[in-house]
Parts: sequence; structure tokens; C-alpha cells
Amino acid sequence: RVAVVGAGVSGLTATKCCLDEGLEPTCFEQSQDIGGVWRYTEHIEAGRPSLYPSVISNTSKEMSAFSDFPFPEDFPVFLPNAQLLDYLQRYAEHFSLREHIKLGTTVVSIRKHPDFATTGQWNVVTEAGGKQTSHVFDAVMVCSGHLSEPSLPLHCFPGIERFRGQYFHSRQYKHPDMFQGKRVLVVGMGNSGVDIAVEASRVAAKVTISTTRGSWLLSRVFDHGYPWDMVLNTRLMSLIKTNLPRPLPWWLMNYKLNQRFNHENYGLQPEKSCLVREPVLNDDLPSYILTGRITIKPGVKEFKDNSVVFHNCPEEEPIDIVVFCTGYNVSFPFLEESVVRVENKHGSLYKYVFPTHLQKPTLAVLGLIKPFGGIMPVAEMQARWVSRVFKGLCQLPSQSVMEKEVNEQKKNQVRWFGLTFDEVLKTEWLVYLDTLASFIGAKPSVLGLLCTDPWLALTIFFGPCSPYQYRLGGPGRWEGARQAILTQWDRILKPTRTRVPAASSSSF
Repeated sequence: RVAVVGAGVSGLTATKCCLDEGLEPTCFEQSQDIGGVWRYTEHIEAGRPSLYPSVISNTSKEMSAFSDFPFPEDFPVFLPNAQLLDYLQRYAEHFSLREHIKLGTTVVSIRKHPDFATTGQWNVVTEAGGKQTSHVFDAVMVCSGHLSEPSLPLHCFPGIERFRGQYFHSRQYKHPDMFQGKRVLVVGMGNSGVDIAVEASRVAAKVTISTTRGSWLLSRVFDHGYPWDMVLNTRLMSLIKTNLPRPLPWWLMNYKLNQRFNHENYGLQPEKSCLVREPVLNDDLPSYILTGRITIKPGVKEFKDNSVVFHNCPEEEPIDIVVFCTGYNVSFPFLEESVVRVENKHGSLYKYVFPTHLQKPTLAVLGLIKPFGGIMPVAEMQARWVSRVFKGLCQLPSQSVMEKEVNEQKKNQVRWFGLTFDEVLKTEWLVYLDTLASFIGAKPSVLGLLCTDPWLALTIFFGPCSPYQYRLGGPGRWEGARQAILTQWDRILKPTRTRVPAASSSSF
């Protein structure tokens, strides 16, 4: 019996993977429906992510799909949140997951059973309708996400206590109407920060983005108009990135990103471009900077009554509203700290999943990772691996080996990313998927396929690494995987080629 905490992306695929392995999942979801971060509500619910209605996925549908359930071909290439939620609901219906989900049920606490050392069991206390219930589970999958507890480090902003305007964390944001005619400052330049700044600039008197580090900017529309991730997340590109001396692939990437526009001329160039930074995905920002709707400024030095002073800028800038896009804290309020230790917003987890120090590997954390690619295939691969570990079909290394790897990984990520908010959760998407797939025997063999199915092998190597590759063989093999791979471009082009000129060729 497995307890699954949360019915978002990770919780749904965790429930499904448990069923695939013959385990008995019970998924507890504190809100009134499934979908997690993708379920938009007008009001903000405590303890769950909050979305603004205009959110669109940053990864394309073919690179975001669960590996045995492609998106409908008529869905747009990048998904508005309502259609992504629709997909998750279809997934739940298709695999009969709803009967295993208890809605309106909060997990209050998860504690080791008294005989944990021998059984690995957990005491789980849940609450529904004001009534608490105790359960005993053989294993636990924590799928509660990391976008619920806002990080608002006001102590880092001198003078904020005397600022007379309005300020709030991006989690509170829903609609741009509140910015009508106002002078708006957005602090932080992640995806939410840029989205909010772009929306605000359509109604505000002035919008300024303050960024200490700068950022690379990526467009959803990439080479020849294809989605960025279908061009960049290929086995060939991954081979280049992981085998060339580290500065070289990043120099190539910097060169590529600066081809569209020179980031330095737009005030966006990252301060230390040799460090890996997650690009921001936005198609509007460069033109909004060009047309003066958005101004980029350095980090905030201090706030005054009705204005702000930036570093290296002597003049004050009048401001009415400040939106802090300063990210989120990682927390597991229902777990004892000794189970998952969180330091610098990083849990000490083997492969971002398993606590290294438990006597029995019967608790796993899913989705606590920020890959350079779709999170859904990653959460699914984690769930496939975890369910096989729970079943005893996959073994983890010894505690000392796992701890050594976690410590090495932390050191490397500080060196590559710089230790700032959530950078330590970032990882190379395809390498990570391949690693977990090799644990369960589902990693595709390009060389093997070259002998038996050369066209498929070439498509897998040179084309996008779509998730269906991990269903070609091994446990969980799906008969439709080959066809899904060979028709992925058709599903990308279907919703866009709504008008084909009479003389045009049908090729792409």
C-alpha cells in the first residue's frame, strides 16, 4: 500500500505507475480537484500553488507528454493552462486514476511506524471534513510540489518598511487591471517576473524590471519556427553539451542566443555568462524593451517613501506598486525534518528522489527538480523508478555511496550554477531521464535500433528526445511508442497549418 501526497502532475503519474506495478496507491489531495499548479482558481488557496489565468506552458506538447499518452493532435503546440488541465483530466480518466484519489483530504503528518527498521512502514494522518484518520502505509510518494510557500526576503531590501506604495509576492497576482495607470516595479527576472511585467506594461504608465544577475532570453518560436525544446533537446545536442569541455557548449549556446538579439544591448546579459542560467522563455520582452514599454534596471539598492534607488543609478525612480518575483521555499510541513533535510532550498536526495539516510527506501520525493525541459516526463520517469524500488525490483546503492554522490552533486551545482534561489534544483534534462531509464531497463539503444530499425534509430538520435522513446522496450513497454515518435512532427504542425497555400509543398 502506497500513500501518494498530492494529485498534481507528479501525484497523478505516481498513482498510475503504482498501478502499473501492481501496488495499491491511495492519493490524498487537499483541494477539491486534481491538476495541482495547472488548476486555475480565482482565489488563492492556502498550501497549494496559485496560477494567473494567462499562464502558458514553456515546453511544447510533444516534449511534455506522459510517455504513453500523447496530447491530442489538435491541441496547440504550447498549452494554455486550461488545456493542460484538460489533458491531465483525460489522463486520469484514461487510466482510471480517480477511484484511487481522495479529494478534500489533507495530509497532516507522516511519521515512521514504530517497527520502521524492519517493515519500512509509515503512519500517515489525514484530515477531511474536520475529522482526522490514521493509516499505515508500506511506502510514501511525496508529490506536493515546491510552488506553494512564497519566498519574500524583505530583509534584503533596505527601506521597504517605509515604502508607502503597494507590494506583494507574485503568488498573489491574478490580473493586470490593478496596474492601470500605475508605475510598476517587478523585482526578479524569472518566467513569472517577465510574464507579469509584459502583462502589466499593456495597462501601466511605466514598467521596470529589476534584475541583479540578468538572464538569457529564449523564444518559444525557435529555428525555422519550430518549438525551442524540439530543436535543442536532442540526443545529438546532449552528446555535444556533455562531451565537449564545459565552457565550449555554453559559449555556443550564448552565441546562439545572442544571434536573435544582443543581450548586452538590451540590459539582459547575465553577469557571469560562464555560469549556467536557466533561460527565461518569453516571446514579447525584446520588442517591449525596444518600444519603451519595459525598462531593465540593476538590483534594488533601497526603497524610499514613493520611489526606489537602483545600484549604480544615482537618480530615484518613482514607483506605485512592487511585485516581488523572488521564488519559493521548499518545505514539507507534514514530514519530520530528520526525514528530508532541506538546506539552501535543496533536499539531500539521491537523484533528487530518495533520502539517503533511511534504513528502508520506502519514501520518495517526486518533482523536486527544475530540468531544462518538460517536468511531466521527468516526474513520470521518477515514478516508474520509485514504484519498482518499492516493489523490490530495483535496488539503491549503499547509504555511503548515495551520500557521496549527493555531496558531489551539490558541489558541482554550486560551481556551475552559482548558489542562488533554486539553481541547485536544475539539471541536464536528457541525461537525467536516461540515467533513471537505465535503472529500470527502459533506456532506448540507438545502436541496437540501427541494426533492426534504422529509420527509428536516426529519428531518435537526430530528432527531439520525446518521452515516447522510453516506452520502446523494457518494463511498461507501449505498443504505440514507435508510431508516436514517427508522427510527432505531424502533431506539432496540425494545429498551426490551418491554412496551406494552394501551391505550397506539404513537406516540412
